[in-house]
Amino acid sequence: MAARQAVLGIDRGGFQFGVTTIFENVSFLLDDARTALVGENGAGKSTLLKCLCGEHDLSSGQVVRSRGLRVGYVPQEIPPDLENVSARHMLERALPAHGKDEIWRVDVLIDDLRIPLDLVEKKFGQLSGGWQRLLLIAAAKLGEPDIVILDEPTNHLDIENINKLERWLADDIRLPMLIVSHDREFLDRTTTRTIFLRKDGAHAFKAPFAVAREQLLQNDATAARRRALEEREVVRLEKVAARYKAWGVLNDAFHKKQRATEKRIARIEDNATDVYRAKNRKLELNDEAIDAKVALRLHDLIVKTPHNARTLVTIDRLVIAAGERVALLGANGSGKSTLLGVLAAAYDPLQEHYDGRAPVRYNPATKLVHFDQRLADLPLDISLRDYIARIKTVNNAQAVAILAKAGFPFERLDDRIRKLSYGEQSRLVFLYMKLLQPNFYLLDEPTNHLDIEGQEDLEEQLEQSDVSCIFVSHDRYFTRTAATRFLEIRRGRLVEVEDADEFFDRQTGEKEIAR
Repeated sequence: MAARQAVLGIDRGGFQFGVTTIFENVSFLLDDARTALVGENGAGKSTLLKCLCGEHDLSSGQVVRSRGLRVGYVPQEIPPDLENVSARHMLERALPAHGKDEIWRVDVLIDDLRIPLDLVEKKFGQLSGGWQRLLLIAAAKLGEPDIVILDEPTNHLDIENINKLERWLADDIRLPMLIVSHDREFLDRTTTRTIFLRKDGAHAFKAPFAVAREQLLQNDATAARRRALEEREVVRLEKVAARYKAWGVLNDAFHKKQRATEKRIARIEDNATDVYRAKNRKLELNDEAIDAKVALRLHDLIVKTPHNARTLVTIDRLVIAAGERVALLGANGSGKSTLLGVLAAAYDPLQEHYDGRAPVRYNPATKLVHFDQRLADLPLDISLRDYIARIKTVNNAQAVAILAKAGFPFERLDDRIRKLSYGEQSRLVFLYMKLLQPNFYLLDEPTNHLDIEGQEDLEEQLEQSDVSCIFVSHDRYFTRTAATRFLEIRRGRLVEVEDADEFFDRQTGEKEIAR
């Protein structure tokens, strides 16, 4: 089937999980463009993609799909059956049934993507998250799809690999696409159409994300102004009807005018302009400053891999001032996340961190929290209420109020955490960290699963607070906006760079993809 004949969409679709409505009254039809699907955490984006691919059934409405349509779908989750399969075999399995004897196509793809041959022979489960993501996207292409659906394709990719993916999508896959991502710059570079998934349905714009979002906000503002005028008119007419009612005591003719006015009020209310109101779920950081000027000192620190003790980075001396927000840059495998893990492990609130002999010395007033991109410490099998109530200063009733204020629906507070989307889990961890009242944040890919509103909340809170922060992020927009200082791990050393673009520009070269 030619790409221009591919038809995929949804007509008045809705999906319920138990008694919870995930989305409803969603309609759109994909065309031959690269389309971004954007929505807040918990709006049902991944669920909607699974409905389009046939993995889930809609509760209402229908999926519109042309006969014989082949969809290349890359989910957020790594399929568990790939764990012990070699990367090469995984790619060979992706070939369509009519092309199983065309194994040479796998070798061509491996050469085009400059994938090291020794890596291709490794088990898929042994590869980094970035490599797994790239190879899954490569496998989707090998299947000769009519349309490609990508769910958070930039997760676990460093800047160089994101640039590589952008070039590949631009040059090697000339197919319609539906892309879910919270990476604003990636969307602006790769898509030309945007669909916003909200509680009031789907809103489609023939424009890339930044332009489309501006149009959506303008539409919201226009609707709000129209609704305000309608409400003022209702108030005026209610006063008129009240006067007619009073005058009707003296002259029965006024009762007829009263009833006519009340009918006008009913018509306005029945046809009132819908105004979208986002959930009140602002992401907030604790704003507690460190009194001294220096938040962290590093001296003669050697960071090694945990499994084979290979040296990743050596830091002779580094001082992080109180209130500084440091972006840690570097290619995949350079040791960014490992360094954050070392800094987190070195913190002990019961010790005095001004020991002059220690390679990692925190200000004694430091209260540190560490956001791990894998959310490894998040207890998935307890309820949201019990998780927040773990904090000593929070009782059960307070936990309910805190979660409700953060935008978690009351009916879901006793659900197990594993039922939340990845973005909602991230928001829950940030809420938990805030309640610990920290003044120093170590953030490893904090925007991986946060929706765009959450990212903007995080940027605003970092900018307005006096907390210290060291973060790793592949999100170029967030990195530029949130950081006041940029450090790059380059050839095993920590190097200060003027700004993030200096690093980003170097990643656009035709280099071999870093492991």
